Amino acid sequence: MNNALLTTTVAAVHRDAEHRFSKQRVPFIELESGMGVVGDAHWGRTVKHRSRVRADPGQPNLRQVHLISDSLLAHLQDLDFDIAPGELGENITLAATDGLDWRELIALPVGAQLQFGNGPLLQLTGLRNPCSQIEAHQRGLLAAMVGRDDMGRVLRKAGVMSIVVTGGTVADGDPVTVHLPPPPHQPMAIV
Repeated sequence: MNNALLTTTVAAVHRDAEHRFSKQRVPFIELESGMGVVGDAHWGRTVKHRSRVRADPGQPNLRQVHLISDSLLAHLQDLDFDIAPGELGENITLAATDGLDWRELIALPVGAQLQFGNGPLLQLTGLRNPCSQIEAHQRGLLAAMVGRDDMGRVLRKAGVMSIVVTGGTVADGDPVTVHLPPPPHQPMAIV
């Protein structure tokens, strides 16, 4: 990937105050710097994912905002799964038709920043690892969320995680500009 700017738009936004697999679609979400999505179960400076809280509740929350591309939903539909925006637990669904498909999203480097409109700024921290809850949501979905690239490396398709650098409101249709960090780029790993 080169240092050129990528652009897309927001297809949908979601939040849920409870720890459930899927999130409810809402007209907008409010992002708070260093904390995440206001009113979401994963909001906070320290980790909120239940298995990570059990391991070390004081570790920093690198999973404040979860993003996927709507092209992942289309990919899953091609594999005979019926998945709507928010069902995979993402906070922001990005529109691939405007320039950023699921393969490009997970290929972004650690530290890439997504600027929403003229306000909120997210910084990518890593990949979401598909877990058994995905399989419980729809049988066979876990296997569909993991693949291999042309080099045989594992592809985790479940989206990317980020932290909030600058807060503000994000809504459907908002423009998004992706800024790459200076090279050398570090590939994202599971967070």
